[in-house]
Amino acid sequence: MIHSTAIIHPDARLAADVEVGPWTIIGADVEIGEGTVVASHVVIKGPTRIGRHNHIYQFSSVGEDTPDLKYKGEPTRLVIGDHNVIREGVTIHRGTVQDRSETTIGNHNLLMAYVHIGHDSVLGDHCILVNNTALAGHVHIGDWAILSGFTLVHQYCHLGAHSFTGMGTAIGKDLPAYVMANGNPAAAKSINAEGLKRRGFEKSDIAVIQKAYKILYRRGLTLDEALAQMEPLQADCAAMQPLIESIRTSSRGIVR
Repeated sequence: MIHSTAIIHPDARLAADVEVGPWTIIGADVEIGEGTVVASHVVIKGPTRIGRHNHIYQFSSVGEDTPDLKYKGEPTRLVIGDHNVIREGVTIHRGTVQDRSETTIGNHNLLMAYVHIGHDSVLGDHCILVNNTALAGHVHIGDWAILSGFTLVHQYCHLGAHSFTGMGTAIGKDLPAYVMANGNPAAAKSINAEGLKRRGFEKSDIAVIQKAYKILYRRGLTLDEALAQMEPLQADCAAMQPLIESIRTSSRGIVR
């Protein structure tokens, strides 16, 4: 299960059935859960906790120090959940004491080739980050978000649940839940209706979310005016809550 050329630090803790490929290096204070496969030429540094049934492909660097110039070697960590696929050349940095001291990856995510996850970022569950997507430090991505290839996300931005970015999108503000955006700088285009259908949202709920989108983006209202008209829609549609919440909690302003 562990190739003879792999280098495993004696303080690393691997479940009995973890597979480790040739020329992979696993450092001290790394914990890897059952059923996880680590391919060849991977570097994993600690403190890092990796859950169950993950697959990490070749040439990935997982748990490395952040290049943030404020980082002075403090003990920070990376936590990865279960059932994630981390493809070739992905880089994931640990946190900093200036924020959470932790970078967090949830469950059932797909990180395609050459994705970068910066320090203190939080990735939810069931997300897809397509090739060469890059998250700066302190980025938060909600569940079921899809970021198309070469998407760039500025530090401290939050992308809401079920949001979607087109190829080459540059995100400099918060993207509300359910919203599709593309361009540089990013501009909102529509609701991710097809994604919501695939995930089992009721047609009536999708219709309400689309109505809210038009209030927010098509009527020329201020943000406060739009929210005042959107909030009553929650009475008959619980699915509106993530959209309202992602707007109300924004600290950078939203993509409009």
